[in-house]
Amino acid sequence: MALEAVHVSDVLCFDKVSETSELTLPSSSASTPCFSQGSEDSRAERKVYELPGKFLVMGHRGYGMNMLQSPDRRMKSVKENSVVSFNAAAGFPVDFIEFDVQVTKDECPVIFHDNFIITKLDHGELMEKRVTELTLDEFLSYGPQREPGNVVGRPLFRRTKDGRIFEWKVEDDAPLCTLHEVFENVDSTVGFNVELKFDDHMTYKETDLTRILQAVLRVVHDHAKDRAIIFSSFQPDAALLTRKLQCTYPVLFLTNGGSEIFADARRNSLDEAMKVCLSGRLQGIVSEVKAVLRNPGAVALIKESCLSFITYGQLNNIPEVVYMQHRIGVGGVIVDLVKEITAIVSDFMTRSSEEAAAGEDIGGFKGVVVKGEVEISLLLKFIPELMQQSCHQSI
Repeated sequence: MALEAVHVSDVLCFDKVSETSELTLPSSSASTPCFSQGSEDSRAERKVYELPGKFLVMGHRGYGMNMLQSPDRRMKSVKENSVVSFNAAAGFPVDFIEFDVQVTKDECPVIFHDNFIITKLDHGELMEKRVTELTLDEFLSYGPQREPGNVVGRPLFRRTKDGRIFEWKVEDDAPLCTLHEVFENVDSTVGFNVELKFDDHMTYKETDLTRILQAVLRVVHDHAKDRAIIFSSFQPDAALLTRKLQCTYPVLFLTNGGSEIFADARRNSLDEAMKVCLSGRLQGIVSEVKAVLRNPGAVALIKESCLSFITYGQLNNIPEVVYMQHRIGVGGVIVDLVKEITAIVSDFMTRSSEEAAAGEDIGGFKGVVVKGEVEISLLLKFIPELMQQSCHQSI
C-alpha cells in the first residue's frame, strides 16, 4: 500500500497547559449556575446532546491550521480560526470544526490559538502581547479589518515552535473574530468542538477558571440553539469544572497521550486520561494520534469504559492512518487537510455500508482491498516509518 506524503513541515501539536495541582470544584450555587438549564423567558430547556455513533471528521481550526513555514500551499490557503475558514470547512462533509477560545480582559470570548499576539511597530521592532490581557477592541485591531476598502489593521506575525517568526500571510486572509460572531455567521449544520485554551506557563486559581469558563458558557447558552457542541481542554481542572458548570454538552479531555511528559501526571498517558474522565464523569478523550499508533489496544479499553475517543495530529492527514483508526474503533479524527480526508472517509464509509449489507468483511478504499486482521497488521507495519517521517519533517 503506497503512503501519501505528508505535506506539512512541523509536527501538529496543541499547546501544553499549566501544570497545576487538582482543584476542589465548587458546589452549585448562584455564582456557578448550570448553564444548560436555560431561562424561562428566553427558550425552552435544551435536550442533552450526545456524540453521534458514526466516525467523525473534524476540521482543525476550521479548514486547517496555518503553518507559515511550510512549503505546502494548503497549509497557508485560508486564515485559521476565522469565519471564512469555518465556512470553507463546512463546505465539505465535516461533522465538527474545532477551534480555540480565549477570553479577553473585558470578558469577551475570542477565537485565537496562540497565547501571544505578535505585531511589528512602525520602527520595525516586534512586539507581543498576551491575548487575555487585551480588550476586545485591541484584539480586533490586528489583521484585516471589517471596514470596506480592504483596510488592514496592525500586521500579524507568528512564532513557530523552534522560535522563528513569520509574517502571517495566507492566500485568503480574514478578520479575527469572537465566539458570538462564529455562532451567528457559520453554517448552522456543522458542529463546534470548542477547545478551552489555557497557557501552560500559568497557574490558574479556581476563581480564575470559573470566571473564564462562565464567560464562554454564557455565549454558548445564548447562541448555540440546536447546534451540536463539544467542549474540550488540555487543562484537566478546566475540563472537570466545565462538566460541573453545565450538563448539556459533552466535555472531552485533551491529552498528548505520553508524547510529552508533564509534572501533572493526569496528562501523561491514555490510562491517566481515562481516570480523569471516569472520576469526573467526562464523556471522552481527544488524544494525539501517536499514542494510538504506539498502543492500538488502548482503543478497546477506552470503548469498554463507554468513553468517546477522538484523535488529533499531523499523521491524521495521511489517509491510511485515518482508515486504520476507523478499523480499530477510534470514533473520529481532527484533520487539517479537510478536502482530502473527508473524501477518503466518505469513500470507505460507503464501502463499509456496502459490506454490512452484503454480510462481508472486506476493508479498503480507493482500490485497496484487504481482509480484516491482515489489513490492520499491514497498516500497523507502517507506523514506525510514519512516526519517523513526522519527526524528520518537524526539524
